[in-house]
Amino acid sequence: MAGVLSSSVLSVLEKSQILLVGAGGIGCEVLKCLVQSGFKNIEVIDMDTIDVSNLNRQFLFRKEHVGKPKSEVAKDSILQHYPDVFIKAHFRSIIDSDLGVSWFKQFALVINALDNVAARVHVNRMCLAAEIPLLESGTHGYEGQAELIIKGLTKCYECEPKEKPRTFPSCTIRNTPSEPIHCIVWSKNLFNQLFGEEDQLGEDSVSPDTADPEASGGAANAALATNAGDGLITRKSTREWAKECNYDPPKLFHKFFHEDIQYLLSLHDLWNKRKPPKPLKFEDVSALDEQVTSNENDICLKDQRLWSLRENVDVFCESLKKLREKFISVQDTEKFLIWDKDDKNAMDFVTSCSNIRSFIFDIARKSRYDIKSMAGNIIPAIATANAMVASLVVFQAVNVLSGNVKACRTVYVRREPNHKGEILAPERDLLPPKPTCFICSSNPEVTLSVDVKKLTLKQFDEDVLKKSLNVIEPEVTLSETSKIILTSEDEYEDEYLNRPLSEFGVKEGTLVYVDDFLQTCKFYIKITERNVEGEREASLFEVIRHADIKATQDKDPKEAATNGHADGELNEDDDVVMVENGDDNDLQTCRKRKSEVIDGVPDKKVKIL
Repeated sequence: MAGVLSSSVLSVLEKSQILLVGAGGIGCEVLKCLVQSGFKNIEVIDMDTIDVSNLNRQFLFRKEHVGKPKSEVAKDSILQHYPDVFIKAHFRSIIDSDLGVSWFKQFALVINALDNVAARVHVNRMCLAAEIPLLESGTHGYEGQAELIIKGLTKCYECEPKEKPRTFPSCTIRNTPSEPIHCIVWSKNLFNQLFGEEDQLGEDSVSPDTADPEASGGAANAALATNAGDGLITRKSTREWAKECNYDPPKLFHKFFHEDIQYLLSLHDLWNKRKPPKPLKFEDVSALDEQVTSNENDICLKDQRLWSLRENVDVFCESLKKLREKFISVQDTEKFLIWDKDDKNAMDFVTSCSNIRSFIFDIARKSRYDIKSMAGNIIPAIATANAMVASLVVFQAVNVLSGNVKACRTVYVRREPNHKGEILAPERDLLPPKPTCFICSSNPEVTLSVDVKKLTLKQFDEDVLKKSLNVIEPEVTLSETSKIILTSEDEYEDEYLNRPLSEFGVKEGTLVYVDDFLQTCKFYIKITERNVEGEREASLFEVIRHADIKATQDKDPKEAATNGHADGELNEDDDVVMVENGDDNDLQTCRKRKSEVIDGVPDKKVKIL
């Protein structure tokens, strides 16, 4: 780059310490571009290991690297060609609590090349807290984007609403599937029930859901009574029962595809407006089997054509036997199996179970190839798109570190040219922070619509704060009374955590103040009450970000005219959900902020027990 950049700029690049988060499809390309542009001090962090499916586009990895940490192999591969560069690899999660604000502050610039929304949200908040420029990147097939985030100057990652992962109510999965994905989710749950880590809460149960509000009433009670007998039946888990019958394929087939379906049919209210399922007997499969006559199917690879019912049953039996053998072999070590889309037997099991269940409910069946894509949440990644986005990111990094921030723009890589003939479509200007953003605005607030009589404090902590709002180490205070009802520093008894929010004084209009110790992130949650009694598919809560509301009311005309994307942000470059050494003093510093206030939050707080 000596002939392109001035010696003063090259000197700045050589001295600047860069953090690259992610060493996957985009990360490999970014690392290459960084060293080729003159950067010599780089740290790369990634908690992932190399998978066979990575090899076609992540060029720093070879077949012999499969199973090894991406960050370490990427470092070694680069150093083979650029031995004068210093690269430090971290095989760990960027969300680890010891990687606090002071750890981030050592870097001149952070580059995100992540495949995980929760991690991207975390890095966004840490960079805002540390006041460090962040370069965000992402690709989605042939499309992608690179954007700069600077506190107070530009939008942050959370200024724009993100597409929410697709989720499905348990009663739909277990009782009334209507789409292939419902059967696929059920089949993955069945794998976990039989071979995976046992779910003590039963949330991934595959048995009919007797708590389904739509099945309530006389029919459901009669069905329960019929199956309960004299009330002295000993209840067994699915796994215990499967072990007792030695994972016998015909017996498991009879239970899941005939007996359970018969039970569902007894819940008559479910089928008033739906086509009822047809129970399937193992011995009847041959008589019902279809003949595949399509010439196209005859020449297709087995993975890419639809299997006949007989084929699905045969694959079910064979994969079940092999998984049983593997499950027995790991009893002295791991104790359970982990579902993996690249494990042939696990994938065969899910494919066959999904298609058999689809047959029963008269749902379109899918090829193994399609089911792998849906079950593994795979979005095809294009190596050239990764390379284009990586070069845009490094180009912007050079501008930022050389003091030319005004030259930076969010740039979108398009599949086809826009009306100006552009494949690379830049924004006209750096877009300022959104005043409705609950992270970087001066009035950080979200609304929580919740049934306060049903949602427990534990659910509020785990599902609302940590899963929905990506909080790591929360302290929760009721603004009206200044009472602390939850803090990550303390351990609580289950009896306390299982109390509903209403018992802590949370009601309509309550303002809850949340302070994240690790991310130094503070915001309010405004409570609005909702009643979900009798609603079959209703959640106990809904998080409403004010940015989401604003986005539906008035899309920024400048933004809409320049980028051509509905949400202003593309998904990750690897797997996408349809349905993720610091200084100890840093954490101590974060945890001493209990007397700090924003916008009049009381500085005297009292714990409530």
